[in-house]
Amino acid sequence: MQLTTLIGEPWRDYALLDSGHGRKLERYGRHRFVRPEGQALWSPASDDWQADAEFVPGSDEEGGGQWKFARSVPRDGWELGWQDVRFIAQTTPFRHLGFFPDMAPVWAWMQGQLSDATAPECLNLFGYTGVGTLALASHGARMVHVDASKKSVEGARANARLSGLAEAPVRWLVEDAAKFAGREVRRGRRYDGILLDPPKYGRGPTGEVWRLEEHLPALIADCRRLLDAESRFLFLTVYAVRMSALAIGEMLRQAFADLPGTVEAGELAVREEARGLALPTAIFARWSR
Repeated sequence: MQLTTLIGEPWRDYALLDSGHGRKLERYGRHRFVRPEGQALWSPASDDWQADAEFVPGSDEEGGGQWKFARSVPRDGWELGWQDVRFIAQTTPFRHLGFFPDMAPVWAWMQGQLSDATAPECLNLFGYTGVGTLALASHGARMVHVDASKKSVEGARANARLSGLAEAPVRWLVEDAAKFAGREVRRGRRYDGILLDPPKYGRGPTGEVWRLEEHLPALIADCRRLLDAESRFLFLTVYAVRMSALAIGEMLRQAFADLPGTVEAGELAVREEARGLALPTAIFARWSR
């Protein structure tokens, strides 16, 4: 199993400007934000952080907190883009801004895996606001987008309209991801690629409970059954848990032992503009043919 790091570089509508002392300064289009970042163990390049807003975490360990605004920021969001995909960024109660910019190298990698495929069909589980779905749909993939949150799926469909992809072949489903994958296995379905971005904890639309450490192995097993020797990839990201990239990589290696291809594991990171250092954000494991 190979170990690697995927580093997201700044682009026109996003940059990690500076980081340190447990915080990070980012640019989202015309707005700048400060957010907590436990991995930023070093000192920042500058003490002069001018931001539109800062997310101040609460005293509990469950991710609470609130935004403190120094300047006006559109509460309904503002439009950003990555390649041909357009989407809305906005301040959310969960400290992020409606998409995950460190996923940019993942979107590009998945596009590359499908570059010579004819009408590939891919599955995005825990698809959130759909930037990953649209990154593949914009390159000709037929997509199935699954998320338990009706609001997130509505946001993803709105992003599809912004991107000129309202008529693209995408199935938008408000479903429990694990249950949906199990049903697809029983239906005998197959996919060319699967993107998995599961939360640490969540609930399905009818109260189903998701706990990452408890339920991830069974979901990976079902995803393996939805892929075959002609499939192209599976990409799994894991955030905010005490888990190793080696652990999820070994889980994937065992699950995909009967298929040709390569399993890799490692870290996602974002390149800081101020000094060029790489700020780690998540761990991942991936299989590719």
